[in-house]
Amino acid sequence: MTTTTPSAAPASVKPKKNRLAAGHLSGLQVAMVGLGALIISTLIFGALWMSSGDELYTVTKKTGKLTMNFNWGAWLVVAGILYLVGIWIVSSAVEGVRQAKNRLVTGFLTVAFLMAMIPLASLIFTLVVEGLPGISKASFFLNDSRRDPNAFGGAHAIVGTLWITGITTLMAVPIGIFTAIYLVEYGKGNRLSRALNFFVDVMTGIPSIVAGLFAFTLFMLITKSTGGDLTQIKNGFVGAIALLVLMIPTVVRSAEEMIRLVPNELREASYALGVPKWRTIAKVVIPTCLGGLVTGVLLAIARVIGETAPLLVAAGYFGGMNTNPMSGSMASLPVFVYQQWKFHDVDATQLSWAGALVLLFIVMALNIIGRVVRHYFSPKGNR
Repeated sequence: MTTTTPSAAPASVKPKKNRLAAGHLSGLQVAMVGLGALIISTLIFGALWMSSGDELYTVTKKTGKLTMNFNWGAWLVVAGILYLVGIWIVSSAVEGVRQAKNRLVTGFLTVAFLMAMIPLASLIFTLVVEGLPGISKASFFLNDSRRDPNAFGGAHAIVGTLWITGITTLMAVPIGIFTAIYLVEYGKGNRLSRALNFFVDVMTGIPSIVAGLFAFTLFMLITKSTGGDLTQIKNGFVGAIALLVLMIPTVVRSAEEMIRLVPNELREASYALGVPKWRTIAKVVIPTCLGGLVTGVLLAIARVIGETAPLLVAAGYFGGMNTNPMSGSMASLPVFVYQQWKFHDVDATQLSWAGALVLLFIVMALNIIGRVVRHYFSPKGNR
């Protein structure tokens, strides 16, 4: 009986390299690639600036405005392109082509996100820098007119914005949520639901100035038919009606999507216990999606609180305090910002920036309240 022993593998044959177990770039190495791209882009545009002979920045003596003679946008775009090229080369050499593709797509999304955030960050920075000197004065929140040149203020605009937006919200939220409930729970594609969807889509694309003209014309016809004073049409309530036209479609669409996300199993379990449909909607569906409904309402408020054209047409502008939305023109922060900017005066411009910053603070406060409500009423919170 003979036995054979397996021959040893030739020494010249190398084991195959597992590409899935190749090297891996650390976070620090990826960051170094990004830093290198920024340095190279800085050298390129620094050389271009030095060759131009211009100053790095100029300051306007009349307004104190600082202007940088440097193309920041192009600098960041070139840095982003260099980063994508660099991360592809480095990742291909260390991790292989498979992981390099993943790095390239991830880098592209990151660069695109940063490019989109740059204008927003620049806008917020400019708004804070220009607006803080105005709202830092106590007179801004106490005075309501420009009659006293030493005590300018925007209290009347803040009060008017709260009145108009509050009335709009009280009218738009029930209409929008009840419409969404009908479309999801009762409509089921019938003629009325199709008509409602059509008109909601049409209202979504209405220009804001058209909403203002609609509200003004509607109340002009009502006032004319009742023999009222046609010169007293503009007031806070008319402005609220104009914003109502813009707010309803946003509330309907956001509420509709939130209600559709509620699982049908919850409805079926409620029906199996003999609970009627209206009580199922009130006790099961609405509490389940309440956090999303609140978020949608706040988005709708943020959509209309900064509108200028409809309020300028429907609510007008009054330099003094008016706490009665049914009588007389009423100021609002967007119109206040526009009116102050028209004066081309240093103090008026400062008031304009301050009004815009206060409007931003109001929107931020509403979003914070919405997040708290959404967290408190979230089903995951077991509350």
